[in-house]
Amino acid sequence: MTETNQQFYSFPAPAKLNLFLHIIGQRSDGYHQLETIFQFLDHSDTIEIRKTQGNSIELLTPIDGVLHEDNLIVKAARLLQNHLLKKNHSVNSLFLGAQIKITKILPMGGGLGGGSSNAATILLALNTLWQANLSTTELAKLGLSLGADVPIFIYGFAAFAEGVGEELTAVYPEESWFLVSKPNVSISTASIFTDADLTRNTAKVNFNDDIGKLDIDLCHNDCQTLVIKKYPEVAKLLAWLVEYAPSRMTGTGACIFSRFDTEQEACRIQSLLPSGIISFVAKGVNTSPLRSAIKNLITLQAENAGY
Repeated sequence: MTETNQQFYSFPAPAKLNLFLHIIGQRSDGYHQLETIFQFLDHSDTIEIRKTQGNSIELLTPIDGVLHEDNLIVKAARLLQNHLLKKNHSVNSLFLGAQIKITKILPMGGGLGGGSSNAATILLALNTLWQANLSTTELAKLGLSLGADVPIFIYGFAAFAEGVGEELTAVYPEESWFLVSKPNVSISTASIFTDADLTRNTAKVNFNDDIGKLDIDLCHNDCQTLVIKKYPEVAKLLAWLVEYAPSRMTGTGACIFSRFDTEQEACRIQSLLPSGIISFVAKGVNTSPLRSAIKNLITLQAENAGY
């Protein structure tokens, strides 16, 4: 791989589901203490990146309504770049720039973690393209400053999460098929977590030292009760979906996931959805597809370097 005429490399930025979300308290700094299980979906935004000379970070596909420097993609790239320069890291500082393109299919304001996933993909991909060789733990620590969900996307395994979402234990929930549906409404995570009516005192889950024995169907999403009061569109869609399959809101919404045993059945119910509903069918996966993409790039770099 030469340092000139760099090609674009493609990386997935997958969606996640919160299979449940319990809020067990709130810290003095305002952050909420959570218990949740994250699982990935094989449904992703696609991010393409080309390493460039200098230190310019260019997002070639801006997102409407989001300023360049406010975009989590740009913030993540700058965060890693500044970290490497400040630490006098042994990287080629002449090539710490990037041109980035995103093909976005994950709905914004849906609770699927799209922004956090985009940021994590940037950190992992640029760490590899810039050959910085920071550990996953180092990248997760950097990512946490961008959002509580970023570390799960960096580690890339389904996990039971505690703390603000950064204390992770690997779990292996069933890899079901999901119909993910979203009414025509976007929900601000901050607006839900700052609402005075949000439940913040759910009892901790007792796993008896075996997280794998947790019955997720007996859990719930503490944000859901508040959201369906504030957003009748979400309430109406949820009421419709539960007639067909176990259904629950993910994160702070507005997306609802419905679990099925087969892709065929998920697609059948998707075909019946009321008009105006955004939806897709995807498989739950316990390993992020981003991990394979990064592994493949590392292998390619080694081959090009003659290892």
